[in-house]
Amino acid sequence: MRNFVLAAVLATFAGGCSPSVPALAPAARAEILWDSYGVPHIYAANRRELAHAFGWAQMQNHGDLLLRLYAQARGRAAELLGPDYLAEDRWTWTVDIPGLATRDYALQRPEMRAHIDAFVAGINDFAREHPELIGDSVRAVLPVTGVDVLANQQRLALARFLTSRGQVQAETRTWQRGSNAWAVAPSRSASGHTLLLANPHLPWSDIFTWIEAQYSMPGVNLYGGALVGSPVLQIAFNDDLGWTHTVNTQDTEDLYELTLSGNGYRYDGAERAFSERVHVLRVRDPSGVLRDDTLRIRSSIHGPVVATKPGKAIALRVVGMVPATPYGFEQWWDMGRARSLREFQRAIRPNQISGQNIIYADRAGHILAFYGGNMPVRSHGNGNYWAGIVPGDSSSTLWTTVHPFSDLPMTLDPPSGWVQNANDPPWYATFPAVVRPGDYPPYFGPQGMGLRPQRSVQLLESDSSFTWSEFLRDARDTRMELADRLLDDLLLLARASSSDTVRRATDLLAHWDRTADASSRGGVLFVQWWTEYGRRMGARSRYAQPWSAVNPLNSPDGLADTAAALAALESAAQTVMKTYGALDVPWGEVFRLRLDTLDLPGNGASGAYGVFSVVDYQPDRNHRFHAVGGDSYEAVIEFSSPVRAMSLVAYGNASRTGSPHRTDQLALFSRKEFKPVWRTRAEVEAHLERREDLRGGR
Repeated sequence: MRNFVLAAVLATFAGGCSPSVPALAPAARAEILWDSYGVPHIYAANRRELAHAFGWAQMQNHGDLLLRLYAQARGRAAELLGPDYLAEDRWTWTVDIPGLATRDYALQRPEMRAHIDAFVAGINDFAREHPELIGDSVRAVLPVTGVDVLANQQRLALARFLTSRGQVQAETRTWQRGSNAWAVAPSRSASGHTLLLANPHLPWSDIFTWIEAQYSMPGVNLYGGALVGSPVLQIAFNDDLGWTHTVNTQDTEDLYELTLSGNGYRYDGAERAFSERVHVLRVRDPSGVLRDDTLRIRSSIHGPVVATKPGKAIALRVVGMVPATPYGFEQWWDMGRARSLREFQRAIRPNQISGQNIIYADRAGHILAFYGGNMPVRSHGNGNYWAGIVPGDSSSTLWTTVHPFSDLPMTLDPPSGWVQNANDPPWYATFPAVVRPGDYPPYFGPQGMGLRPQRSVQLLESDSSFTWSEFLRDARDTRMELADRLLDDLLLLARASSSDTVRRATDLLAHWDRTADASSRGGVLFVQWWTEYGRRMGARSRYAQPWSAVNPLNSPDGLADTAAALAALESAAQTVMKTYGALDVPWGEVFRLRLDTLDLPGNGASGAYGVFSVVDYQPDRNHRFHAVGGDSYEAVIEFSSPVRAMSLVAYGNASRTGSPHRTDQLALFSRKEFKPVWRTRAEVEAHLERREDLRGGR
């Protein structure tokens, strides 16, 4: 991995001057109308003023979070925030996120660089004018620079979306990456208008936090969501079209095993030297005393060494490290400016947004699913080969280029009238299939299709003419596909049991609606049974019939071990009764939505149960669980005249302490409802909380 020169940016981080800190006056003609849900609606005369106001707005709602994220992206969080961040700082410098960000900032084209500079000027201006809203712990992060913005994006990609850090760092926490996306053509819509569902599934905190916003200037009127720290909207729609993202199944990273030799490693039959660099991190202990932590980083031709064992080293190679993909923000900006399918396809052709599918819909009736991102051109092997640790002793395994846009699967205007993705491979974007795995290299994606994607397809196939209310209802569908596969077999087996406990459990499950709705009775028992059954089965498959490409929407199926399944039901019933005092405890009594002072019943469950509306929970007190992720920024859009849309940010549109918008959408989420989207100035004025004029008055 190339060792980038960081002197200029390091001087900036230490508080010095840098070209990355723009000397810009406050915007001359920008206005922010804040609606009653804390959504900023930005009206600007030009792009620089719009970007400045967007930075200002993000600081208003998420200032401390944004500054902490930038500190982490710099690799200085342990110095500024404490020793808990040291492991991540070491990772950040090992993969050289600050160096990659310096490179990417230098590569920005003038208009996008000016946009980023104006965005950080808005951040810094807000901090200067509202020091009382900046926490003491993050104040030292200021001033923010343009490089910080690129570093935050690199950290998001390299430490969260594109790498499986758990393979090489045991302490790294991972989450089940997921999202839902639908686009429905007019032929399947009762109104004759195209429909779009955006529903990313992310943790409800940290770098994954969404801010919902609208920004408008001559030629641009875009509404949607951005992850905090982004200078542009990333999932959005305008009057003519919209798009959303889901994490795709591309393998964007490789781990190479190197055989150590002398002071280097074996490569193509010869000894090759590592490049080496040393970085000294500063670590602040709880008393405020700083100590040094010296990090020695070795890199091979493949990339940085991320793990070692006797005689061996593991090197990491990820798209974005090589080749550079620095134009993601520019691509999102151009996607938002597009007004037609042709313009949108031109905008996505640079293919700078790695690891993300794009699901698209427009007013003209077009729908599209694109397996976007940067797929390495590999010389041989299938997905299983490249998912493992690859031999690094030969140039035959070293990829240097990525597939062009034209190589990647796209489903456009299929006969079915719909496209979908729920983190499944591109072969299942619609049925009957338009793209097929045999037409692509074997490493392009897996063959399997999970239960959540199958539920997604069933919802789409079951309705030949979606009404608006049906589309909203299905967006929050909580039926457990797993129950539909296994429950009938389990009940047939259980009815023959002589156990009173099993008979009571059987009666409850027979009348259960098979959902994870808050009021549903039976779901708690079912998931406890599935856990108990898995414990008994160990590494063996729990299904009698595995998933099959011949029958992708109805497999896996059946119980592999009926005796184990029956014993698990009795054990699960006993556990539920002992823990909760009743066998028929409602789902929402056990699975909760807890934020600040709110404690509400939850709807939704893990996608592992085949639930479309995903909520991920962690154990809480009294054998309850609280939501920590899942459905996050949701938007449902109909391209009518005018556009109709509803949305929700489950955890609220602000994280700032004291903001009324930290939790004001949680009750809607608990009730499986959405809030209205206000896009016209008249609508916003009718629901106005406050107005900010960035010409100087407030």
